Amino acid sequence: MREINVAEITDTVARLCIDSNYYLPEDVIKAIENAQEKEESDLGKEILGDIIKNAEIAGTNNVPICQDTGLAVFFLELGQDARLVGGDLNTAIDEGVRRGYKDGYLRASTVDDPFIVRKNIGDNTPAIVHIKIVPGERIKLTIAPKGGGSENMSALAMLTPSAGVAGLKKFVVDAIDKAGSNPCPPVVVGIGVGGTIEKTTLLAKQALLRTIGEHNPNPEVAKIEKELLEEINNLGIGPQGFGGRTTALAVHIETFPAHIASMPVAVNIQCHAARHIEAII
Repeated sequence: MREINVAEITDTVARLCIDSNYYLPEDVIKAIENAQEKEESDLGKEILGDIIKNAEIAGTNNVPICQDTGLAVFFLELGQDARLVGGDLNTAIDEGVRRGYKDGYLRASTVDDPFIVRKNIGDNTPAIVHIKIVPGERIKLTIAPKGGGSENMSALAMLTPSAGVAGLKKFVVDAIDKAGSNPCPPVVVGIGVGGTIEKTTLLAKQALLRTIGEHNPNPEVAKIEKELLEEINNLGIGPQGFGGRTTALAVHIETFPAHIASMPVAVNIQCHAARHIEAII
């Protein structure tokens, strides 16, 4: 049994909040650069170049990539042989978010009451934390700050099994078409299929954490990912909605067993600022 003081978790969370908002992952930058080379629209090429330049400025000057620094969403893998000491886990994470957003000059985007008063809490807490118990004595923390523009365009459908692959693909393409320029394309499209209503939406969000260009290990699912990416880019929405071939950088599908009567499908859209970073304690 290994003891981990929650103060270390707080320090790590604070750093992750800042770093995730300052530095765009290399796989995302590379995907945008590749898209710029292939983009047929001159305006689209220019916009993709501006996105790359913006990311470079943010990283060099230690400022946020985007003014919407998102809600703090964490995926935490907790080793079953780790013993937390010194306080409460959720309190420690929230304190890290509070420090990180303050010290990093990151915009607070959380309101206390979601549909009546809607007063800004001021420190971006509480964090949204998904915990998975795993073997071992380590803790893996992954943060994926989620902005409002892309999250608002996400979608869920409780399809019936008879909808099949064709129904799934139509739902996904229609969701991206409806989203248009709102999620600041080029986007990454996370898709969850299976489970229950809450499981499939979680799968869709987890799919966004995958390295861009890394396909599902199931060849049939990987084939559908590629087909969907082509169909989405054929919509012509393009970078920032100004037209072109680069509406999405990647389509990632995650699946889970489902009830015999159900085929839930969720689409979670991530803007071009596909921020996520991890640390192991």
